[in-house]
Parts: sequence; C-alpha cells; structure tokens
Amino acid sequence: MATAVVEVVMPQMGVSVSEGTVLKWLKQEGETIAADEPLLEISTDKVDTEVPSPGSGVVTQILVAEGETVAVGTTLAVIAAEGAGAAEPTPEPEPVAEPEPTPASAPAAAAAPPPAPTNGGAGERTFVSPVVSRIAAEHGIDVSGVPGTGTGGRVTKKDILVYIESGPPAPVPPPVAPPPEAPVAAPPPAPAPVAAAPPPPAAPAPAAPAAPVAPAAEGELVEPMTAMRRGIAEHMRRSLDTSAHVTTVFEVDMSKVVALREKLKPEYEKSYGVNPTYLAFIARATVDAIRDWPWVNAEIRGESFVAKQHINLGIAVALEGGKGLIVPVVKNAEGLNLLGIARAVADLAERSRNKKLLPDDVQGGTFTITNPGGWGAIVGTPIINQPQVAILDVEALVKRAVVIQDDRGKDVIAIRPMMNLCLSFDHRLVDGAYAAQFMKQLREQLENWGEENY
Repeated sequence: MATAVVEVVMPQMGVSVSEGTVLKWLKQEGETIAADEPLLEISTDKVDTEVPSPGSGVVTQILVAEGETVAVGTTLAVIAAEGAGAAEPTPEPEPVAEPEPTPASAPAAAAAPPPAPTNGGAGERTFVSPVVSRIAAEHGIDVSGVPGTGTGGRVTKKDILVYIESGPPAPVPPPVAPPPEAPVAAPPPAPAPVAAAPPPPAAPAPAAPAAPVAPAAEGELVEPMTAMRRGIAEHMRRSLDTSAHVTTVFEVDMSKVVALREKLKPEYEKSYGVNPTYLAFIARATVDAIRDWPWVNAEIRGESFVAKQHINLGIAVALEGGKGLIVPVVKNAEGLNLLGIARAVADLAERSRNKKLLPDDVQGGTFTITNPGGWGAIVGTPIINQPQVAILDVEALVKRAVVIQDDRGKDVIAIRPMMNLCLSFDHRLVDGAYAAQFMKQLREQLENWGEENY
C-alpha cells in the first residue's frame, strides 16, 4: 500500500527567479512538523525568506543540503503522515529486451529520427524569463541562438550572461563541395583536370581564458557569494552598463520637518504604534513631487518610454552584517498619507529583516529611495534600480551653521538641521534641468511643510 507523502519543492519567488539556495533547515529528518510551520530558509537573488511546510507529518527525507543551490521546482524534502514511516521509492522497471531484427526487416524497422523542435513551438526551450528577455534585448541577442542548460534546454540567466561574456561562437565555414568528376570522353580519353585542393578553413580564434582566481594567501578567508550577493553584483553591473548615470545633490533645511515630527511622534507611537521617521516625510514629499515631474517615475523600453500612472516606492533595506540588500515596494503610494507611508515603510523593513517578505513585496517598483544617512553618510551617488530611471539617496541630518535672512531681510548666521538629498537619474530620458526642477520642488515642500501635507 502506497504511503501518502508531501514533497517540498523549491518555490518560485518571482517570475524572473530560476533558482534558490537552501540557507538553513529548521527541521531535521525524523522531526514532526505542522502545516504552515517554518521548515527551512532559502535565499534567491531577490529575497531571503522562510518556506512553510505544505503539510503535517514527519520529515522523512532531506534531499538538498544547506548551502546548495538548485533550480525552481526541485524537490527539497519529503514529509509523510506521522506514524506512516518513510515512503518506499518506486522500483525502476526492468528493461525489456528487444528482439533482434532480421536482415530482411532491418531497413523497415529503422526508426525515423524525431523531428527537431522549432522555435515556433510551445515547448520549454522557447520560454525565457522576463529577466533573460530584458538582458537579451539590451545586448541585441537572439535568444534562440544561445545554448540553454535549463529544463528542456531553456535559456537561464546564467546562460545568457556566459554567452555575453564569451561572445557568440565563431561561424562555421560552409562545407567545400568536392570537384566535379571529369566527363567520360570518347577515345582516346583525355586526362581529367587536377583540381587544386582548397586551403583548410581557418581555425576559430580561441575564447579568451577566464582570469585565474588567486589562491587564498595567509591571513585571507575565502567565502563563496550567496545567491543574493551574486544577484546584486549582476544587477548593479548591468545598471551601470545600461543607464547614463548622472547625480545631482540638493541641500535641504529640515527645520519645519524636525518640528512637526517632534509634535506628531508621541501621538503616532501611542495611537498607531508607529514612529514617523524622516524617511516617511521624505517619501511623502517625493510622491507629491513625482505627480508634477512624472518622467522620473518612468521606464525606457527600446526607443520608447513609459510614464507610470501609479507610484510604487521601493525602499532599500540593508540586512544586518552586510548580508545583502532588499528593496521591498510600497504599492500605490500616491494614495497614502504620511501615516500610511510611515506604517508601510516600518512594516516592510521589519518583514525584510525577519525574512517574512512575499514575492510580490519586492516587485513592481517605479522609483527607489535609499537611506544611508541613518549611518551618518552625507553624500552618495546611488546606482539606479533597473528598469527604473531614478533613485533618491537620503543622507544624514546634520546641524550646521548656515546663512539665512532674518525678519528684516538681513543676512545672519544660524544653526539649522540640514540634509543632503542626492538624485541619480538616467540621462537617456531625464535631463539635468528636469531633474533639478523635480528636486527643487521636493526641497521646497520639505522646507515649507504644512499640515496640509499630512
């Protein structure tokens, strides 16, 4: 009698994710587990998260060790109903010997070769993920010519990147047709002309060897990159190769924001359990400025650009110990007030650090805000989060002596809480004047914040 078992597979954490790494097993073989109880932690190039158990029972088999990276859909573990024991593997059927064909029937029994798959078919080989399609379009590559190592020959992100780095294979020269046989002439026979042998085709240039990896020296510790770190490396390098990065920096007097935050903080913490951070104020002001300068909320597609009608704010969250960077998204931020944005930012940051994000939480961003100022940074040149065209860098709030005008219009020196806001933008779409006008409006709203803004 077959035992009812549940297979735990590597989940699909987003349409562009093709593999994941097992970080840690939270249960071991022989331990019981309840449905939806955390079973293991996985890492992809998008997010680190816990995988809940799809059923209740006993963990009878763990098939993928910690640290291994496997494709989406790979079976990671087997869970059987408690007390049922481990499922017995299905025995392989014994091969059936085929009768040897007789000489007379051999030609008729020869099987015709299966038809080669075409690019127009609906098989797995023709499917490519959005990230592969985007990389291929950026480099002008026909995906059908890229050797695929995925299931059914599907081209993975790793395949397309290897193809780009090594370059397309050298074209194979066409076969040289043998010289035609000399016609039989009437006697006396004329000797057939001797054709000169064609020169051998030139050997293709050898591919450039990969740079040798230096062995670890004394005092060095070599650690492999995680799936998330590899994804960040590829994403950042591709962004620099794609966008024409320009950064502009604006200095903002945050006096009114500081005063308003001090007024609202006790009420927000007592009534709503949320801290109105400076990031929440800046995010709210950014949404208002984007409404008047929509091209910073756009995307370039080929020779066209798409200005998004919704504002999905990506908020960069650094994981502890430099383990990676996650950019969860506040969806439809144009419909949120200051309290709503403060709640959303706090919730996403908490779930990012506790590995509770869902695939949808890290997709669909249209504009990104990063906040290194929390650690004291005062200026930065952030890299654009593709396929977006702008990213805002929030720097530290620092009290400085500045020159202002007093009530009589005289220049005086005063101490003010100042902050630098740095905008990196894609000059292929956004010009310097457009970016400066967007930043000018953002600065004016922060410096003149009133009750109508929250």
